[in-house]
Order: sequence, then structure tokens, then C-alpha cells
Amino acid sequence: MSSLSETFGARLRALRVAEGVSLSEFARRLYYSKGHVSRIETGAQSPSSEFVRKCDAELGAGGELIALAGEKARVVRTALSESAEEEVWVMTMTPDGGAAFSPVARRDVLLGGMAVIAGLKVSGTGVVAANAEAQLRYHRHLFDSARDLGQISSPDVVLPLVVGQAQALRTLAKQVDASTVPAVASLAARTAEYAGWMAQESGDDSAAAWWTDRAVQVARVAGDDFLAGYALVRQALIAMYQDDGATTVSLAQRAQAEQNLPARVLGLAAQREAQGYALLGDRDACLRALDRARTLLLDPDGAPEGPVIGTSRVVDPVAVASGWCLYDLGRPAEAVEVLDRELARIPGSAVRARTRFGVRLCLAYAASGELEQACRLARLLFGQIAQLDSATVRTDLRRLATLVRRWSTHPEVRALEPELTIALGRSA
Repeated sequence: MSSLSETFGARLRALRVAEGVSLSEFARRLYYSKGHVSRIETGAQSPSSEFVRKCDAELGAGGELIALAGEKARVVRTALSESAEEEVWVMTMTPDGGAAFSPVARRDVLLGGMAVIAGLKVSGTGVVAANAEAQLRYHRHLFDSARDLGQISSPDVVLPLVVGQAQALRTLAKQVDASTVPAVASLAARTAEYAGWMAQESGDDSAAAWWTDRAVQVARVAGDDFLAGYALVRQALIAMYQDDGATTVSLAQRAQAEQNLPARVLGLAAQREAQGYALLGDRDACLRALDRARTLLLDPDGAPEGPVIGTSRVVDPVAVASGWCLYDLGRPAEAVEVLDRELARIPGSAVRARTRFGVRLCLAYAASGELEQACRLARLLFGQIAQLDSATVRTDLRRLATLVRRWSTHPEVRALEPELTIALGRSA
């Protein structure tokens, strides 16, 4: 029995009694057993983050119980780390189809290490490309195709493609005349940024941070300084999936303090800030941030030129984020209402987006006691989960497994358990 559990439990009981709610009634509202709530109130059991957030919302504690639960802040590697200059990351592939993304010391690269790893002959000369514009059009088409592929494929399939394209664009930039370099660099920066997202989807947060850092550096050559702000939004996403609300908010606010950012990037930063506040249980701050995000993302002139920054598949990203936040605020029934409506609006071709928000909807169904709906939807998503092999989707899938196993004797849960075990095992 930890003193932390005792402190949380005592405060939870005091708030419940002050509200005049019996233990049985409180447990019924939370969809937990009376014994489970009692063990947490006495300090005999530590609460899950989901339990803490539902209690905080039910008792109107305004984040007090979340703060008292003492979730440890996680250290998130920032995208603009100075140490990143000391290494180069290389994608290697094996004859059996395996791939790895690993750091190589800059000194080894200069000595020819990269050439050895890649098995390529290094040429010290380049030929000026007379058809640079045509090549750039093809590269843009390839990039758009890679993003489309990323909606239906594992990041292990997509990442080698975008890493290779980033290197190809780097080579092209050395071959074209000075007037064309900014356009090439701009596309190279977007490619590196997307590589960062695919790296995060593969479960490699360090590689995600490294690629985002590369995107910022290349973008500066192109004059796209806004990517430095978006890098903070990307880092906030990493923190969010680590359940670190304070860091999520801090990074999102730093992004919004950047100068001359397009409205779309500011809107995405405000949306991420809202998700951070939801993790902290601050409903009012969350709603204010969502309102700012909605205004900014609706700005018709707010998007920078070039490929879309952030999601291009979700009809109303702020509405979906609102549903996401409601779950983290401990309001799963409200989350169900929003996510169910918005999921139907995401096109079928956006498999990654539909799966991510679909699993979150499963969580909301289960947490609000609608087990049949949660299990039914989960079964529909298992094939897509296996197809995508997404680390961020796995995060919520593990939460779903923990949640539904509280009702292990329920017929729907028993029927779901073998498929859920397989899905989690396949994703391990």
C-alpha cells in the first residue's frame, strides 16, 4: 500500500462524501464495481489513469484528483536537440525484407560509413538537372502517393519510401540552379516531416524527433520557417501519447508563441493544447483552446503553400479532437456522441484515421458501459489494426483490453478476448 494511493483515496472519499453520493451509487455512475472503488479509497489499490479522470469529472474536481494521482512527467526528446548534429540516421534493409532505422556517427559517415552500409558507390560530382521542374512534379506526385499509402499500410512499408525520397531530394537540390533550390528544399522538408510521423507510428519516438529536426533545418533553406513551430506541435503529439499533459500543453503553447506562423499551424497547436488540458482534467481551458483551434482552422487563407500540414482526411479535425478530449476528461458518454457522428464522416479510404478514432470510440463505448457496442466495433477494426501496425493505435488498444477485462464474464467480452489477445500479440 503506497502513501500516494492512500492520499488519493482519502481525497476521493472526502469529495464523494461532500457530494452526498454513496459508495454504491458512485460505483454505478463510474461503471466500476463497489469493491474496486472501495479498495482505491482505502489505498489498497492504485487507480488507473482512466479511473482517475472519470472520478475527477464525476465529482467536478477540476483536475485536482488528476494532479493528486501523481502521474510522473515523462522526458520527451525535443526536436531541436543539439546532439542531433552528432549523428546521422540510416535506413538499412536486409535480404529477408526486414528494415532498420539506426544512428551512425557523423565521423563514420564522413569516412564512408554510409556508403558501406548502403552498398552504394559515392560520386563526388553532380550533373545540373535541366529538367528540374519536371523532376520536382514527379517528386510531389510520389510524396502525395506515399501519404495515400500511409493511410492503408504499415509504417514499415511507407518509411523506406519517404526516407529514400528525402535522400533523393537532397541529391536533386545539389544539382539544380540556385533559383530552384528553395522549391526542392520545401518538398524535402515536408517529406522529412512525414517521415517523422511514420517513425512515430512505428513506435520510434527518437527517430520521429530526429526526422522532425531535419525537416526544420531543411525548411529554413526554403524559407519555410513555420515548420519550426510545427515541429513543436509534432513533439506535443509524442508527449500526448505518453499521457504527459503538462508537456503537451507547454510545447503547444511554445508553438503558438512562434512568429509569423500560418493560421493552420496555429490551429493545430491550439488543438494539441486542448488535448493536453484534457489529460490534465482542465475542462474550461480545454474548451477555450478548442474554440481557438476551430476559428484558426476555418481560416480560408490560413494554410501554407505545398502539401497539407497535418491531417487531410478528417472533415472536421476539431470536432474529432473534441470527442477525443471528452474521453480524457472522463466524459465517455459525451465522447461517444461526438466520435460516433464524426467517424461516419471520415472517408473509407482514410483507413489509418478511421482506425485511430474508431479504437478511441471503442474505449468511450466501454467506459460508458456499452460493452456490446464496444466489442462489435472492435471486431470490425481488428483487420485494419493488423494492416496498419500503428504504435499510436496500439496505445488505445491496450487501454481497451485493460478496460473490458473488468467484465471478463460478460459474453461479448469473452467472445472478444481471443481476437483481442491476437491483435495485441501481433502488435507487440
